[in-house]
Amino acid sequence: MTERPAPTDDDVLGGLEPNQVRVRFPPSPTGLLTVGNIRSALFNWAFAHHYGGKLVLRIEDTDAARNTPEALAYTLESLRWLGLHWDEGPEVGGEYGPYLQSERFAIYSEISAKLLDAGKAYHCYCSQEELEQRREAARTAGQHSGYDGHCRALTAEQTKEYVDAGRRPVLRLRMPDRPITFTDLVRGEITFLPENLGDYVLVRANGHPLYPLVNPVDDALMNITHVLRGEDLLSSTPRQIALYEALGEIGIGNGVAPRFGHLPFVMGEGNKKLSKRDPGSGLGEYMERGFLPEGLLNYLALLGWSIADDRDVFTMDEMIAAFDIRKVNANAARFDPKKCEAINAAHMRLLPPAVFAERVVPFLAKEGLIAAEPTDEQLSLLTAATPLVQERMNTLSESVDMLGFLFIPADEFRIDPDAAAKVLTPESGAVLEAASKALADLPEWTTEAIEQALRSALVEGLRLKAKNAFGPVRLAISGRRISPPLFESMELLGREISLGRLDQAREGLSTD
Repeated sequence: MTERPAPTDDDVLGGLEPNQVRVRFPPSPTGLLTVGNIRSALFNWAFAHHYGGKLVLRIEDTDAARNTPEALAYTLESLRWLGLHWDEGPEVGGEYGPYLQSERFAIYSEISAKLLDAGKAYHCYCSQEELEQRREAARTAGQHSGYDGHCRALTAEQTKEYVDAGRRPVLRLRMPDRPITFTDLVRGEITFLPENLGDYVLVRANGHPLYPLVNPVDDALMNITHVLRGEDLLSSTPRQIALYEALGEIGIGNGVAPRFGHLPFVMGEGNKKLSKRDPGSGLGEYMERGFLPEGLLNYLALLGWSIADDRDVFTMDEMIAAFDIRKVNANAARFDPKKCEAINAAHMRLLPPAVFAERVVPFLAKEGLIAAEPTDEQLSLLTAATPLVQERMNTLSESVDMLGFLFIPADEFRIDPDAAAKVLTPESGAVLEAASKALADLPEWTTEAIEQALRSALVEGLRLKAKNAFGPVRLAISGRRISPPLFESMELLGREISLGRLDQAREGLSTD
């Protein structure tokens, strides 16, 4: 395989009008989407929308043993949550359906028969044992160990012998005996030599069509113009190009392969390709932790592409406007969980406070802190508290620890015991008592008045450093060592609840 310079504008569109661009995202509903899947879907989505084209969602569910209706529903829900809406596919429709491969078996069977009749494919009766023996002999001789074409030109008598012996054949594509060259939109011009491209299997002996058949067939029938996918599939591209040519010769599609762009690997810890089993690889984790879809997508876009050398944070509309597949880096990209979280935090801070409050509601409701449909009182308190935490949070799930203390009823409020062991020392009783006395008769319950009263009583009156003065008060009010700004939190809680929690903390000290 050789590589040459990057493609030109003509290579990207190949004479098409921009709005003729058609790409596809073909997930297999066998479980959760991974960040690698999402990055691929994102780049296809951005590419299609950049040119005013269409994104086709096609479901690879031919493996009945591994694909489930629940997994399919989850895949569609996940894409909707991400905002990666498709123009054709399940639940949307389109003129090239059906869009589930499990509903297209009759199509694959018919086209397989046409390829066989036209001599573009042939039956292979070799057993697995025979194949392995010949492969081992080729390896021993230092030769290419791919399929050796044993059944390419069987006579009628040889075929009859195999059939009479009860052998069930696979169907193989007859690969051309010449180099196959194509211009990869990410990697430039690439050439594969024929000695490295053996005739490959299209259909199993049981009649089940394989990925190397169904994907090119569907791409041809659905008029897919560009295929953006992971570099792990690069080695299969010349075989698929050969199939596109064969399909064109039997009247399926136009015989012209889509333009390919192979996206770089996403690497995890230890400089190994990120696996779906690795922590941080599944979409569900990010949904549960409260990542914003726009924050997660922004970070994943940076895995191989950038909007500018000095800019990391951008909206999806900005990505669409700027996206250029030729600027995707061919080198592997490393997934950095900390940077992913930082990008998400930046997007959280861009949200209007009212929108931020709405995004937090499901996480507080899940813990029973507020109703799924918050009361006016709960929503008012949450909206008022939002400015106190929006700059401090990295994910929405952190709202439970940061804001939960505002909504816990008095009879359920508890101080974190580990924090209490470190902060609520015997000397803290005097701090809490002085705080209660200073606050009990405040003329007005405002942030400014609360702060002034506590500083006067604790810092000046008891001659304490701020850390020692306010640490016990913060723990008594919020139940935790880390909380939103103390004085603002007390104003939100109100006088009665704040004084009640100070008393509760003092009582806890007296019973220890």
